[in-house]
Amino acid sequence: MAMQKILIVDDSPTERYFLSELLTTNGYAVLTAENGEDAIEHIRTHVPDLILMDVVMPGQNGFQTTREITRNPLTEHIPIIICTSKNQETDRIWGLRQGARDYIVKPVNTKLLLQKIASHLRPAA
Repeated sequence: MAMQKILIVDDSPTERYFLSELLTTNGYAVLTAENGEDAIEHIRTHVPDLILMDVVMPGQNGFQTTREITRNPLTEHIPIIICTSKNQETDRIWGLRQGARDYIVKPVNTKLLLQKIASHLRPAA
């Protein structure tokens, strides 16, 4: 069975490290990107099975990056879970309108995050 790849997009090295450790410990392969532009480049060469997307980043923010990924026919199938400190209901609604499949607020509840990831991933081939 192939290991499922998750792309973590977050400008915080601490957050990338925390999420990477959590996911590798739970059997996922992890790719990381520091911003939206970097994420788009990663997707061109290593298509992930799921993306965890921060919102507040320099350059292209997570909402813009999510919209770009979900509006592209080549990448629209990749589920995106927005993982952000923006905890307003309007932010959640906006994120989902950009094409995100789910929205979780930091600091993350690790059990809930792992449940959400599992629910959005298709079984590995």
